[in-house]
Amino acid sequence: MNFNSLLTIAIALSLDAFGVALCIGLNRMATIKYKTLCILSFSFFQFLFSLVGAYAGFLFNTYIVSVPKVIGGIVIALVGILMIKEGLENKEECALIKPGMWIVLGISVSIDAMVIGFTALNNIVSNVVIIEDTLFIGLITLVISTFAFIIAKYLRKIKAVGKYADYIGGIILFIFGIKMIFF
Repeated sequence: MNFNSLLTIAIALSLDAFGVALCIGLNRMATIKYKTLCILSFSFFQFLFSLVGAYAGFLFNTYIVSVPKVIGGIVIALVGILMIKEGLENKEECALIKPGMWIVLGISVSIDAMVIGFTALNNIVSNVVIIEDTLFIGLITLVISTFAFIIAKYLRKIKAVGKYADYIGGIILFIFGIKMIFF
């Protein structure tokens, strides 16, 4: 696979993580530690799932192609609904910031990476190239997720965005989840 194709795939895969990171970053309760855990989780699972997909290859391709998007979409849509609900309840605690949620989100935004491994990376003959390509996918996700948190930091300063962050983030995640399920 050439570099431009790999870069395009890596960016496309990381857009899920970008959207979730942006929503988390809008929440003032998200600590640097939590954001770092999310970034590492997103990038690790993108790497891991694309690697597993590449090694599993065509054996499961016919059975799993549409399932990952549905599962990931459902999880992300449910998290969006939780955010909206918590915004309505005016709680101090946010669903996205709960312990261990960074693992769930990391997995849910990375399931489609396994499909890419099944379809695009399973033709690579060399183990070294597979590991290099999947590490590159994880690295791009790390950079793009970090960028999303930086953007969110500045968006939070806009009074209306900060005030309605739970609603905005929840609606974005819900729509994003529905898009993953149906499109």
